[in-house]
This record gives sequence, structure tokens and C-alpha cells, in this order.
Amino acid sequence: MAATIRFAGVTKRYPGGHDALVDASFTLADGEFAYLTGHSGAGKSTVLKLAAGIERPTHGTVLVNQQNVGRLSARAIPWLRRHLGLVMPDVKLLEGLSVGENVRLPLEIAGVDRAESSRRVRAALDKVGLAGRERARPAALSGGEQQRVAIARAIVNRPAALLADEPTANLDAAAADAVLALFRDFHAVGVTVIIATHDEGVIARHPGRRVVLDHGRVIGAGAGEPQ
Repeated sequence: MAATIRFAGVTKRYPGGHDALVDASFTLADGEFAYLTGHSGAGKSTVLKLAAGIERPTHGTVLVNQQNVGRLSARAIPWLRRHLGLVMPDVKLLEGLSVGENVRLPLEIAGVDRAESSRRVRAALDKVGLAGRERARPAALSGGEQQRVAIARAIVNRPAALLADEPTANLDAAAADAVLALFRDFHAVGVTVIIATHDEGVIARHPGRRVVLDHGRVIGAGAGEPQ
């Protein structure tokens, strides 16, 4: 299952009157691969947080598979999160846990039994090229390997969409290409992929549709832009 994500006239105003998004409208179809681009502070991270239910819009509507995210109850948010894999700039692996235990966390929260979660953890680590590293500690991994663990954690629940915020930040070109290749693999099997980035080199090497933001406004949404 993939996911359709639609923003309709979305404004996000933070305390103090700062508008991170202003009347933003665009649609990402099932199984689409797209980049959110724009300057630092353009609103890219806010888009991802709104789609994942971390933030709620001040005005407008955010729909994920026709569900109005801004109106979901607190009890329904975990259901939404199980369908969205989120990779944030700060990998936030827990140093006191092994790689496998870090990846298992979303499954424990979802109440998946131990045998099934163990199988899924192994499959997720194999998918990102870290088979056999379950017992390693995060500190023993390179930056690129830690990012791949974060991706494994994001996909272990078999999400319909992957939302990644600057997933190649602080990685060299080879490591960045390896990470983007993973996202392309998930896209190839029907997962909707949205990547917020300002890395023009990555975009040039891995082209995709762009949703362009400028000071909170959508100034270009490429193919599929609402009329």
C-alpha cells in the first residue's frame, strides 16, 4: 500500500506570529517520488511534521489517504505513524541499545510479538545492507551506517510512505548516493517517498519531482500540481 498526501491551503503559524507555511497547496500521488526543496527555513521540515501529525495546521487541510490529519484524535495518531516512516536530520539512535533494539522500537510500541518483530528487524537491516549488525552499538557505526539504521527503523513497520528530512546531510557523496539508492528501492515497490533537501548534487544524480518552497509558500509543485 502506498499513500496519497494532499495539502490544501495550509498555513502553519507558530507562537510569536511566525508563519512557517502560508496557504500551501500540493498533492503527492500514491507511489510518487518527490523532493521538497528551498532555502533553510523555507518550510520543508514543517511540511513533513504536518504530514506525520507531529504538528497541526493553523489553517487549511492536510490529508493522508483521505484522512484529515489535523483532526485526528490523539488515539489515532499512532495509527497514522504506523503508515508513515519518518527519518529526521538527527538520527537519534539510543546509544544504550544495540542496532537491532533501536530498529525494534516501533514494533514494540505497536505491540508486535517478539518472534515477528525479530524477523522484521532482520529483514529491515538486510534491506539497508546491515545484515548481521544487530548486536553492534550505534557508536561503532559510521555516519552513513547510522543513517541506514534510522532508515531501517523507519521501514520496519512496512509504511505506505517514507518522509525524510535532509537524510544525506553530513554524508559524503558516496554515502549520500547509497542512502538515495535505498529510497529509490522502496519507491520501486510502490512506497510514496518524500525527501526534504537542499542538496542540489543529490537531486542532480537522482532526479525526481520537486515541490519548491520559498518563505513558507509553494512556488512550484511540478507534475500533479493542483489547478
